[in-house]
Amino acid sequence: MRLLVLGGTEFVGRAVVEEALARDWDVTVFHRGRHAPPPGAAALHGDRTEGTEGLEELRGGTWDAVVDTWSSAPSVVRDAARLLAGRAGRYVYVSSRSVYAWPVAAGQAEDGPLVEASEDDWDDVPYAQAKRGGELAATRVFGAERTLLARAGLILGPWENIGRLPWWLNRMARGGRVLAPGPRDLALQYIDVRDMAIWLLDAAEAGLSGPYNLVSPPGHTTMRELLESCVRVTGSDAELCWTEPGPVLEAGIAPWTDLPVWIPPGELYDAMHRADVSKALAAGLRCRPVAETVADTWEWLSGLGGRAPLRADRGTVGIGPELEAKVLAMVS
Repeated sequence: MRLLVLGGTEFVGRAVVEEALARDWDVTVFHRGRHAPPPGAAALHGDRTEGTEGLEELRGGTWDAVVDTWSSAPSVVRDAARLLAGRAGRYVYVSSRSVYAWPVAAGQAEDGPLVEASEDDWDDVPYAQAKRGGELAATRVFGAERTLLARAGLILGPWENIGRLPWWLNRMARGGRVLAPGPRDLALQYIDVRDMAIWLLDAAEAGLSGPYNLVSPPGHTTMRELLESCVRVTGSDAELCWTEPGPVLEAGIAPWTDLPVWIPPGELYDAMHRADVSKALAAGLRCRPVAETVADTWEWLSGLGGRAPLRADRGTVGIGPELEAKVLAMVS
């Protein structure tokens, strides 16, 4: 397979490139040159934010499939798709489950209502509209039969540049009493970035099209399993102090951002951790145990001295030690 990855040097894109190279595919990455691509991939340089002028190096070459992870202005997806439509067999767009209209019901499948969006937006738009606009752009240009829409949920694993799992790992490594938000058996739904890459490439090779919710089955792991795995791999003396949602929320701690991954039971939890993924499972999705995801992420993070590379367009995650100590003192 001849694969073109738009991006390909960070997190999801990098995992896709690494997996494709492991399959001995012919891989080309198109990126701005800020980070080195994995060894073995050919590189083309350009800046998609400069419109069609930034795509000059893509005007030659043919590929069996294109993988695009873009998450900002949808017109950027539109322009790339138009340029590649006659020279690429299939467009794989890494979208998001955020494209579903709010509120998102527990058990939402791919046929749920979607947010209103336009593929022609050039200015930055909210994340949900950006991803839905990207879907529309890819589908409009390549056609429904040649477009695969991977609606990802929470993505974890090595190369994570958001900082969610790295924050928990670093927090456990510091040791001591750790604010662990409950319920401890709260079921979580996520996908390891490498399992995502495997599925994307398998699906592209098989010629799949249309939307797929791409995340693990509901209850693939729990908060207890996730945090205990973090304690175990770091080898620290961290003591998990399980605390019910009430005191955590009353302290002004925001779910998802202040305590990454965690969302208490309710509407937002149903939207993030209870998706219907039966379609992806039937199409071959397999998800590794959380302990493996945590251990491999810690190995990668340790090699960087504990400092994960973070995206400049995303805010920081995690609470500071002062607020954590304050809440722990209140619930002791």
